[in-house]
Amino acid sequence: MGEVTRRGFLGGTAALGGTAAAAGFAPAALASGTALTSGAGAPAFGPVVVRPGDPRYEDLAVRRTNQRFRHEPDYFHLAGSTEQVVAAVTEAVRANRRVTVRSGGHCYENFIGDGAQVVIDLCEMSEVYFDEKRGAFAIEAGATLMQAYRELYLGWGVTIPGGQCGGVAAGGHIAGGGYGPLSRRHGLTVDHLEAVEVVVVDKSGRVRAVVASRNPADPNHDLWWAHTGGGGGNFGIVTRYWMRDPAAKGDDPSKLLPRPPATVLSGVAIWSWNGMTRESFRRLLRNHGEWHARNSAPGSPYASLWGSLLIPGRQPGADPGGIIMPTQIDAGVPGAEQLLRDHFAAVAEGVTPEVFVPPLQRDPWFQAVRTLSLGAESESGRYKGKSAYLREPLTDEQADVAFDALGTAGEVSRTGMLWLLSYGGQVNAVRPAATATVERGSMLKMLHLATWEPGQDGAAQLAWVRELHRKTFEATGGAPVPGGACGGAYINYPDVDHADPEWNTSGVPWSTIYYGAGYARLQRVKARWDPRDVFRHALSVRPPGGS
Repeated sequence: MGEVTRRGFLGGTAALGGTAAAAGFAPAALASGTALTSGAGAPAFGPVVVRPGDPRYEDLAVRRTNQRFRHEPDYFHLAGSTEQVVAAVTEAVRANRRVTVRSGGHCYENFIGDGAQVVIDLCEMSEVYFDEKRGAFAIEAGATLMQAYRELYLGWGVTIPGGQCGGVAAGGHIAGGGYGPLSRRHGLTVDHLEAVEVVVVDKSGRVRAVVASRNPADPNHDLWWAHTGGGGGNFGIVTRYWMRDPAAKGDDPSKLLPRPPATVLSGVAIWSWNGMTRESFRRLLRNHGEWHARNSAPGSPYASLWGSLLIPGRQPGADPGGIIMPTQIDAGVPGAEQLLRDHFAAVAEGVTPEVFVPPLQRDPWFQAVRTLSLGAESESGRYKGKSAYLREPLTDEQADVAFDALGTAGEVSRTGMLWLLSYGGQVNAVRPAATATVERGSMLKMLHLATWEPGQDGAAQLAWVRELHRKTFEATGGAPVPGGACGGAYINYPDVDHADPEWNTSGVPWSTIYYGAGYARLQRVKARWDPRDVFRHALSVRPPGGS
């Protein structure tokens, strides 16, 4: 597995195949060729249609992160404005062509290319600006998280609590919930969603752009709610989000979203695979889980601490590699350095071999974001990921499953890994029913991952990661069934195996694993806003009566 593949997941975000929409379709302007403008007033890009035979087609076919899949539609439609998206969807619907949409292209599954005849690409819809009329920050669906962080911070000193993968685009990230290093202090990305623009198709086939807001009196409020964790590719195409802290007052932009730490203190704890016994590995995972159980309540002194325990497969040879725990904390918190060192000590207690902690590093926040970002736009690789929310630490039996899979050097296991990511804090201060992200009781996110190189068919890696996930959740039918120690799985890390009875023998449907008690409401939103089921994929919300 290549370096860039390993680095593409810590931020925890995957752009699902759906996102984009807005208001103001102007057919007269389209017909006359008048330049359309984006929300900030600049001339809009496009539209551009690229078909097979055009040299640009190959570039667009490979513009994705997960190279496990290839997108070969009848044509790519690159849009630069909401009006262009409306026109593109109208044309496709009238021709009865299957439509999918791509913003950043980070989907874990083939939701974009599978059966698509038209891929609407939003990469050029990437503006980030303050909308005075709405009193909120607008982020277009094609804007990457790094673009959003840069514009928001350098322009107004604010940010959103989004993912660490800077190349992920807003389109799918926000619709699926969105989380990252600032979420333990400020909540999920969708906890700051003020409004959303969505291009939808009604029962008659009419295409229009709708704005749905947080305001409960808004007749479109249910569509807003569905985009607070309902995932992309379900209800329409998101073209723009507006972000604002729901507790913010006034109209000063610098006070309408969270302000990030001025300085970040970061460090890493490292344990070698050499000398790591089964019992020591159990102790490491137990310590890590129990620390999060003690320190993940809203308002904890550790609310600004975020990190991940990254456990790659043991490498062959004299240097087997090691287990690493990159961690960061707001350097302005009283006693920040001691809090970070105490965290390392608590996780390392009783673990052999002894932990190695290089010198800590202090960086201005935006410098830290750029330096530590795990998602550049050049990410590539072939991979399969399987996720879970954890409400309790992994058991010793589950730790043994991971040790058996990762602790012995093998041709397949050396390219696999287990990630445990800090969660909880302010995320869990929100009522479950307030957003479509109903899981509000977990302290960790977990990711099983397998990767492979070009030229490999990936069959062995797929079998390996599937078996690792199945054995980890053997007590609940091979899947992270919500309830007890688990909180289900994260829809931005979609896994079609959860809908396959061969791998999910729990009897609990995939929709419950991803959406819990919120699924029935999502189905009602689907029936209202996408009655023709235009926007669909292997794990899309089904109309009422569907599974």
